[in-house]
Amino acid sequence: MQKRLLTILMAASLPALAQQDTMRLGEVTVQGYGQQRRLTEIPAAINYVRRGDIEKFSPASILPALNSMPGVRMEERSPGSYRLNIRGSSLRSPFGVRNVKMYLDGIPFTDPGGNTYLNQFGTAAYQSLEVLKGPGSSLYGAGTGGVVLAASPEAQEPGYSAGYMGGSFGTHLAQASLSSAHQRVYYNWQESNGYRDHTYMQRTVAGWSGHWQPSAKGLLRAHVLYGDMHYETPGGLTPAQYAANPRQARPAAGAFPSAAAAQAAIYQQTLWGGASYAHRWNEDWSNTTALYGAYSHIKNPSIRNYEQRSEPHFGGRTVFTWRKQWLKVQAGAEMQQGFFSTGVYGNRNGVRDTVQTDDDINNRNLSAFLQPEIELPHGWIITAGISWNNAVMKITRVSEDPVFRYTSRFHNEWAPRLAVMKQFTPAVNVYGVVSKGFSPPTTAEVLPSTTVINTSLQAEKGWNGELGVRGGIKGFWYDVNAFWFRLQDAIVQRRDASGADYFENAGATQQQGIETYLSYTLRGFKAWGSYTYHHFRYREFVQVDKNYDGKTLPGAPAHAIAAGADMQLQNGLSLHASYAYNDDIWLNDANTDKAASFHLLGLKGAYTRTFGKTRLQVYAGGDNLLDATYSLGNDINAAASRYFNVAAGRSWYAGFALSGAFSRKP
Repeated sequence: MQKRLLTILMAASLPALAQQDTMRLGEVTVQGYGQQRRLTEIPAAINYVRRGDIEKFSPASILPALNSMPGVRMEERSPGSYRLNIRGSSLRSPFGVRNVKMYLDGIPFTDPGGNTYLNQFGTAAYQSLEVLKGPGSSLYGAGTGGVVLAASPEAQEPGYSAGYMGGSFGTHLAQASLSSAHQRVYYNWQESNGYRDHTYMQRTVAGWSGHWQPSAKGLLRAHVLYGDMHYETPGGLTPAQYAANPRQARPAAGAFPSAAAAQAAIYQQTLWGGASYAHRWNEDWSNTTALYGAYSHIKNPSIRNYEQRSEPHFGGRTVFTWRKQWLKVQAGAEMQQGFFSTGVYGNRNGVRDTVQTDDDINNRNLSAFLQPEIELPHGWIITAGISWNNAVMKITRVSEDPVFRYTSRFHNEWAPRLAVMKQFTPAVNVYGVVSKGFSPPTTAEVLPSTTVINTSLQAEKGWNGELGVRGGIKGFWYDVNAFWFRLQDAIVQRRDASGADYFENAGATQQQGIETYLSYTLRGFKAWGSYTYHHFRYREFVQVDKNYDGKTLPGAPAHAIAAGADMQLQNGLSLHASYAYNDDIWLNDANTDKAASFHLLGLKGAYTRTFGKTRLQVYAGGDNLLDATYSLGNDINAAASRYFNVAAGRSWYAGFALSGAFSRKP
């Protein structure tokens, strides 16, 4: 304990809350679809989350910051177990982040198997997050669930940050960073005992980043990230168990032990490194090329088996840009290759036992894309993009005699996108989008936790149409969009009696919605709010003798509201209040069971004082102040109705942050 406390105090770091955002949203330059324009000039549905937005909430998680935005729902089944739902995309995600592509400073982070290990980051890893809603296949390869573009903090001058946070349920968070003019190293340590039984979590993240300008025309960036994480998985509860004691872990049932007896947990280590080089030859031509390599090792004892995965992979992306006055053309390609190995064994009270299956998995993804953009007089911007996609997955089951081999190929898939924007005034910018998405099954869907290789699973494809308007004037900002998305062969999850997931194609879905974000800023006060309406229905979905046509897609609420107020008071005081509402959520395809709606209230206050080049901040806050009992991260279509994973009740936290710059020598 003394050693742990010493580690916390010496390595402690929590970046101070950002000062009031001085740049309004309409003036922010975003990267979406490679356009690098102000947000008001981007013809796309984009949620932009700034550093200041993240720091309005507890530094333990980015979840509340993302959930404050319309059309996005991040879930946490237990501490460290995240899901990310963009317009219903968690239909395919019993756990983890699937069908959502993620890039860190323009470098691919999602692996070639389709998984994104979002839990390998701490909140301090992000300077900003752009969430591109709707299919991004025209520029970012296969995917129908959306794209996340993350930007990391960049060293500007020699300095440091240090701090610590402690809170309810044994929560501790410590971070530290040191930076020079061109490099930055950081460390993050986090621990939580969890609200439920059997939900202990510990995460250590360390990283390095740097940027250099080898010539007047070139810029080199590099990153290394290491994450080591362990969290216990308590399992889903039935309605009766949830009502009796929502904090309990899954008890024993029939032939299956309890989650605690099986020592169900995830042990995960990830090492990821990447570099990008941007070069401008002249006023017309430029290129950015990125390469990365990564390795993840995962152990997962569960109530039914013990899975162990080794996932080395590498890849790259290159984009050439030519611009001439009113015309800009981007062309490039992206490639990823993975050599995965998955072994499934018996689980003897958390100890690996006899081998059940042993698979070698070879993943390769390749895409090539072209995107011209025309800027015409009178405020017209037209973007047309198209990509060609090829995905191959080869599975060799070496534990069988004779060896079983399966190859899944999805090739020559074309994904076009057309976007048109008309800028009437700075306060009125109207856009329309038509795009196609294509997404093959991920490795975890073809080879799910049932260990049965699904040789019939097909890729899902769909067309998306959007109409939006955004703008701002005199401190007021608004962003409204409506969309219509029809998906063919939608991939949906199922769960067997043990809780293991498997997947199948569900015919067609029709997803319609309206997403709205509003804010008003006046001096030291900002009020903001978002509203999401999603009308998601199955179409042409018949399963044996069951017809689900017209049923609501499970997992996403029809209505969601988030709102808040931020106040910068005198004498360094600041206050942030937030509210969230989620409507009822259907839990199965038949629409016979649902999770009840809930209201959440949060509050955070801070005091900041500057001493020369040193900035000190102390803060305290509370989450779920109404002490609502709700499930965040439901297990959809669970056998025996084991849907529920309760979120934390009323909780408190407090901490300090110290940051400063090193004095330069005269």
